[in-house]
Amino acid sequence: MLTRRQFLSYTAALGAASAFSWQTYRYLNRKPPVSINRVSLPLGHLLRDGELLQAPIRRYECNTLILGGGAAGLGALWYLAKHHHRDVLLAEGFERNGNNAAYTSSDGMKAPSGAHYLALPSKESVYVREMLADFGILQPDGSFRETDLVYAPESRLLYQDKWEEHLLPKEDADSKRFFDLIGRLKKAYGSDGKKIFAIPIALSSADETWRKLDNLAFQQWLEQESYNSPELLWYLDYCCRDDYGQGIGQVSAFAGLHYFAARNSAETVLTWPEGLAHLSENLRRHAGLQEGWQWPSENHIRLEKPASINASAVKIKPLSDGRIEVWLRDNAKGETVAVTAQHVISAMPLMVASHIIESPEQLGLDIPEYAPWLVSNFELHSFPKEKNNSELAWDNVVYGSQGLGYVVATNQFIRVARPERTIFTAYAALNHDTPQVVRRQLLEASDEELLQLAAQDLLTAYGEGFWRHVSRVDITVRGHGMSVPKPDYLSDEALLKIRSRNTGLLFAHSDLSSYSVFEEALYWGVEAARKVLGQG
Repeated sequence: MLTRRQFLSYTAALGAASAFSWQTYRYLNRKPPVSINRVSLPLGHLLRDGELLQAPIRRYECNTLILGGGAAGLGALWYLAKHHHRDVLLAEGFERNGNNAAYTSSDGMKAPSGAHYLALPSKESVYVREMLADFGILQPDGSFRETDLVYAPESRLLYQDKWEEHLLPKEDADSKRFFDLIGRLKKAYGSDGKKIFAIPIALSSADETWRKLDNLAFQQWLEQESYNSPELLWYLDYCCRDDYGQGIGQVSAFAGLHYFAARNSAETVLTWPEGLAHLSENLRRHAGLQEGWQWPSENHIRLEKPASINASAVKIKPLSDGRIEVWLRDNAKGETVAVTAQHVISAMPLMVASHIIESPEQLGLDIPEYAPWLVSNFELHSFPKEKNNSELAWDNVVYGSQGLGYVVATNQFIRVARPERTIFTAYAALNHDTPQVVRRQLLEASDEELLQLAAQDLLTAYGEGFWRHVSRVDITVRGHGMSVPKPDYLSDEALLKIRSRNTGLLFAHSDLSSYSVFEEALYWGVEAARKVLGQG
């Protein structure tokens, strides 16, 4: 039996041990430093409200002006330069490479802060294939350079507390029936001789037999067809959120089927540590783009090589002589200059263009709905232990999660040797409420709340002990990350009108397809360039 003194000594020691354990736990699970990148804020909202307009300090004239350095703008630039039209000025916009932006750590490791892969292009994606051939990625024999293909293991799914290969949780009668249908649709052509589901979507068949699917939400069609498997429905919802930013309840049935039926049959993809910033930077190099160009003393700009300026368009005014006047605001200095161009390619989201074009109602600009995203880079100084000794994959997804999993930036290096450090890039397309409500929540959220949201899949996979491996976190908030192909998007008359424009002011953005993937952005960029060249 313990004496009172022994008991007090014992409890004191126990208390000290508990305190030590708690302090140790807090130390081992402490949160890393976090930086929040709210893309285009506050400047984007000031632009929306007309508060960035200042009288130009100088005026210039040029031949061709491209507004926006995302995939569409760079695609137009590459195609123009390739066809010897190099008298082109590129205004970068608020973010270098747009939704293909990259993240670079303090010690030079790269990761995506936007899109991270490119599906192998179908035969209809002519411009993508041409671009990849120019870069040496698509080789003369039709194969793809091995170093650009994702290294195995490509993907895995955390399902019932175990990692499993591939992302479909299980095969059942419903999934077999669905993918049998997809197999037939991949080879199906409409009455007009065009592929029913094609990328780019503008080349898809207009056959009403299938186009009428656009009148339904994907979920409605699935219910009509008696698809009831929870695992299949989760997987289809995940795929829609991954490509469209919204789930089966929000996107068109045509879009839902298009995701699967328009893809190349090959399961592998092209990827790089920095994601699609790799392609954007290659487009810049192949166009011979002069970066850091300065405004000249004379007012007429004539370029022998394309040049870029760190500026954003704040006003677009079509003139009576067919030329276009654009006010450009220097992103660093805040000064505004006016540029009058023969050709202007607006490669900005239609939402942005609608706020800066004079009398946008005359153009019939139709603003799509945009899905909000979080893209979060976790810098790891060591690798966490995997459940059941599973092998880490490039793409890692958690069944039932609100997030979209995480990709491993250093996956492409594993053939050489596993690095000591890495970056996990976690994606979340937030559709638990309307995009408007979610954007408001993201604006009001604290850094800690955003961190918990960004880390949800990683904590499910590794537990709270994950934090001891993390050096820092960078969270990119994309409030208007990608346009959503809602029901009836194929018959949007305003959008069809914008697509067909052939005037001094042209539009080029994935918004013209109502969904945001590289192939669509490049297509519209090249189509605009062809019109400038007189080919369209």
